[in-house]
Amino acid sequence: MSRYRGPRLRIKRRLGVLPGLTKKPSNNIRPGQHGRVNIENNKKPTEYGIRLEEKQKLRFNYGLTESQLYKYIREARRRNGVTGLILLQLLEMRLDTICYNLGFASTIVQARQLVNHGHIMINNKIVNIPSFQCRLNDVISIKQKSNSKNLIKSNLINNKGLNLSSHLKFDETKLEATILDYCDRDDINLDIKELLVIEYYSRR
Repeated sequence: MSRYRGPRLRIKRRLGVLPGLTKKPSNNIRPGQHGRVNIENNKKPTEYGIRLEEKQKLRFNYGLTESQLYKYIREARRRNGVTGLILLQLLEMRLDTICYNLGFASTIVQARQLVNHGHIMINNKIVNIPSFQCRLNDVISIKQKSNSKNLIKSNLINNKGLNLSSHLKFDETKLEATILDYCDRDDINLDIKELLVIEYYSRR
């Protein structure tokens, strides 16, 4: 299944606030001809439907394909610890997600484009793979070109209200960030029940 490239507000109306997908405001009525009808009739979703929605939230917020998300699930199961938290930490260590958390972009979608276009460096080497898994003590910086620096500075001004996660250290004068640790559960600004996502994949 390929990455979703359709209307983002439609997804936001169906799944709720997804800060990594879009910042545009929308009404809370589900899309489609049955969206308002189901609300008025108080139709309750099934347990499978609830798990599916949580999985879709995760997938659309981080811009993953179905196969990518399943690979992260398998990797989280393989490691020691709480599977749900490890899954979120793996997603938060993606290069596009870190660029978004630093304020280099207003959404993860925009951060992916920055990485694809070669504006971002890790340990002084250009990395153009958005899904690149960063490691502790990696230094994320901007390519030493004026257009790259001006673009990031402009985005930082626009995203001034974002709170920097505690696992990242950012030097605004050098436009450099260091990954100090894995993120805590409280650092994730997505309203998600990760245990339901793990349960969704429990039979696979």
